[in-house]
Parts: sequence; C-alpha cells; structure tokens
Amino acid sequence: MAQKTRSLLSGQFAQAANAIRDALRVLRHRGPSQVQFWFIALLIGIAAGFAALFFRKGITALQGLVYGAEDVNYIHSFAQAMPWYWLVLIPTLGGLITGIILHRFTPDGRVRSVADVIEGAALGNGRVERRAGVASAAASLITLSTGGSTGREGPVVHMAGVVSTWVSNRIHADGITGRDLLGCAVAAAVSASFNAPIAGALFALEVVLRHFAVNAFAPIVIAAVAGTVINRLEYGDVTEFVLETPGALQFYVELPAFLILGLICGGVAVVLMRSIFFTEQICNHVQDRLNLPRWLRPAATGALLGSIAVWYPHIIGVGYETTILALSGGLILHQAILFAAVKTAAVSITMGGRMGGGVFSPALMIGALTGLAFGLIATAVLPDVSGTHTLYAFAGMGAVAAAVLGAPISTTLIVFELTGDWQIGIAVMVSVSMSTALASRLVDRSFFLTQLERRGIHCAAGPQAYLLASLKAGAVMRPLGAARCASQEDCAALQAQGLEITAAASLEAALPVFDRADAAFLPVVAGEGGALLGALYHVDALKAYNRALAATAAEEHR
Repeated sequence: MAQKTRSLLSGQFAQAANAIRDALRVLRHRGPSQVQFWFIALLIGIAAGFAALFFRKGITALQGLVYGAEDVNYIHSFAQAMPWYWLVLIPTLGGLITGIILHRFTPDGRVRSVADVIEGAALGNGRVERRAGVASAAASLITLSTGGSTGREGPVVHMAGVVSTWVSNRIHADGITGRDLLGCAVAAAVSASFNAPIAGALFALEVVLRHFAVNAFAPIVIAAVAGTVINRLEYGDVTEFVLETPGALQFYVELPAFLILGLICGGVAVVLMRSIFFTEQICNHVQDRLNLPRWLRPAATGALLGSIAVWYPHIIGVGYETTILALSGGLILHQAILFAAVKTAAVSITMGGRMGGGVFSPALMIGALTGLAFGLIATAVLPDVSGTHTLYAFAGMGAVAAAVLGAPISTTLIVFELTGDWQIGIAVMVSVSMSTALASRLVDRSFFLTQLERRGIHCAAGPQAYLLASLKAGAVMRPLGAARCASQEDCAALQAQGLEITAAASLEAALPVFDRADAAFLPVVAGEGGALLGALYHVDALKAYNRALAATAAEEHR
C-alpha cells in the first residue's frame, strides 16, 4: 500500500514537472498569455522595487559614511561643519571613480537614464543596454553619494529597464510584450522610489510608453503596487515631504496668481534644461581642446562642484533638506532666489560633466524655491486675498518638474503623493498646465525627448517620425538575384550616378534619396564601397513604413 502511494505521488510530481517544463517552453516560444503576463508583471514589480530600494539604501549608507551625516536628508547641515578641503576632495574622488566606471563599461562614457529607456521602448522592442545600464547605476550611486547635484529617479528607471530587458530576452518577448514589461518595471521602480503608486503607473504610461493602452494598464498597476509594497515594508506608509503649514487657497481671486506662477515656472524649467545642454557643449569643447581623457571629465566636474559646495552645501545630493525648507517657508526671499540659481548651475555642471543621476529631484527643489520666492512676493503685495506662501512653493514644485519631465498628469499626482496633501489640487493643476504649455513650445516637449532629439532620434514628433529610423534598408531590400529584384547591371548604372545606400542605413535616410533621384529603387551595398547586396524599392519602403505605423496604432488602441 505504501509503495503504491509513493508511486502515485512520484507520478504526480513527474506530471507536474513535465507540465511546468511545457509551460516554460510555450512561454519562451509563443510569449505569455494574459494571466502569465500578469504574474510576470508582479515578479518584475517586486524585482524592480527591490532594485530601487537597494539603490536608495546604498546612497544613504555611502553618503552617511562619506559625509558623516546621521540623517542624509539633512546632509548640508552636516557638510557645513566639514573642512573646506573635504568638501572639494570628496566629489573629486567620486567623479574619478565614476569616470573610470563609465570609461570601462560604456562605449561612450555617458550615463544611461530615462531618455534611453524611452528610446528602448520606441525603437528597441522594450529593451535597454544591460552592461551600460548596470555601469550607469553604479556611477550614479557614487555620484549621488559623493556630492553630485542630481536625483535618483533616472538611474532607478534605467535599472528597472535592465531588469525587464533580462526577462524579455529570457522569454523571447516580442516588441509589444517587451514594451509592456518595460512599463511594468518602470512603474514599480518609480513607485518604490517615491512611495507613489498612482504616479508610478501613470509615469510609465505617459513618459515611457507614451500611450494609455487599456491592455497595458492592469499589469502596470500590478507592478506599481508591488513596488510600493516593497517601499512601505521598509519605510512605512509615510510621505517624502511633510508640510508643516497647510495651504489655504482663496478660490477665484487667487487663481490668476497661479497662472502667472505656472508661466514663470515654465520659463525656469526651460532655463534649467537649456543650461544642462549648454554646459554639456562647453564641457565637450573644453575636453576636446585640452585633449582630456574622458575618464577624467567627471573628476574635473567633481572638483568644480566641491568648490561650489564650500560656499553652498545646499547643492550636495538630492537636496531634500532645502526642498523641505522651501515647502515649510523656512527661507527668505533672497535665499530662495539664490539657492534656485546655484542649484540650476550645479545640476548643469553635474550632468554636463557626465556624472550620474537624474533631473526629477533637482526640478522639485528648484520648483519649490521658485514657488516660494513668487509666493513671498505675491502675499506681500496682496496680503488680504492671498493664502500662505508655502502653497506657492507646493505649486511651483509641481510646475517646474512637470515641464522638465513633459508629464503633467503623473507629475501632478506624484507631487500629491510626495506630500500627502490633496486639498490644493486646483492650484497645482493650474500651475502645471501653464508651465508645460509654455515649456513644451520652447523645447522638444520635455528634457528627455530633447536629449533624444539632440542625438537624432525623433521621438518627440511621434511614431510617424521615429519609426523610419528603426527600419533598415537591409531588412526591407530585395536580395540580389531574387526574381523581382533589379539586375546587377541596372544597379551598377545607378551606382555610377552615385545613387546607392548601405544596408545599415535607415528608411529615414533612404526616402529623401528616392525623392531627389526620382528612382524606383536604390542599390544596397554592404558598406561604403562594399559589395552589392540587393535593391531597395521605393514601394517596399513605403509598405514597410505603413505596416510599422499600423502595428503601432494597433498597440496603442488595444
């Protein structure tokens, strides 16, 4: 009897093992079903949540060790008591380590961040660079721990992208599934980083995927909730910022002031973004003129940041202490203006000098300082019809961040979740709408999309622009010798006129050639001066483009 029972159990276990193997085989070759996809989204959410948590804990531990701060949220108070040479030496050494990491593990010495995740979603089938992504996370950890004046959300988002890329490669996910998994990972990372599940989910949809497909919403929410749970298990259900003085909005009468604040914040956001790009150009020029090794560039940047920190330790790290002071009204007018200007310069130097970190947290700090300065003036000019000046700091924080991210919906929600104050939403919404409306017309919609545009990736214009860059001539051409391909003699005749294109060239480069040459096809060669491979027909290029547009439209309306 016992032997029969053991045989029965062993048979059942064998059947279960075979079923699991079959399920994994189907998952790898056919992609996940909806239920499987939700389960994978949950696992990715947990993994991305832990990655964000460990990154945050790592910054806290290393920053506390380096600066001797008992509470890194108030690090500039500890830094004020340090000898000046330590304030210069720490970011210099941090920049040196950052430069070595990026030089060794990335092809271009550049930190990967949110813009690269957007590019991966649009053009990489939901994949990002894994090796460069891990190196960027390590470099950003060192940067933020040793005085870099940036935020942690950029590295965290890309780390999440690395997690989802690994999973997508393991299950052989197609483009749609890979993008949805990427959205799940980003939602979980943002939620875990800021304890903001609603904003995390909407950030993934609004900023990374850039559509609100219903089919993607459920798994992304599952992942966002999982990431939030990871955060709350460690930190509890607490907000990042606690407003000591609740705001009171004088409805109707005071709303025009928030319209004006939104326009000012939009201008400040544009100044911040363009300052970063301008500083990057200056750093590139100086590096080329001095023939400076690229691994020394972050070290020189760190030395400059340390010199600023001697006088203004407020720039060190994420800047939560100064943000809290602004939100609680703990600064006077000239301090708010001065700190906003210095922080803008420090962020530009850090990012232009190719150290690590993101731009969201600095935008929150600069926005809070801008709003406080405006509020101090507004309440002094019209004290009888004004609420508290801290209310303007709150609205300014959201307005600048929304304009920088190009994400008015998720930024409005994330500001609410960071503070826990839902009663002054009208003020924030009014300011955010005006700031994003202005800034989006002066840059390519957002900081991240402008970054991509500067690299020649036209995501800001929508899929009708960037899909052409994703389609390569070699994938669309008709091979030489095929039944419907032009003969070698016909191709040679066009080549003699200088009309040819490489297999690696995109349709974005090919279509203007068709227009100029008025040719039905173009010879395709292996490389400059390479062997003839086939012919790219104009009609085939247009058909491929049309199929890609149709697939994108179908994905966005699932």
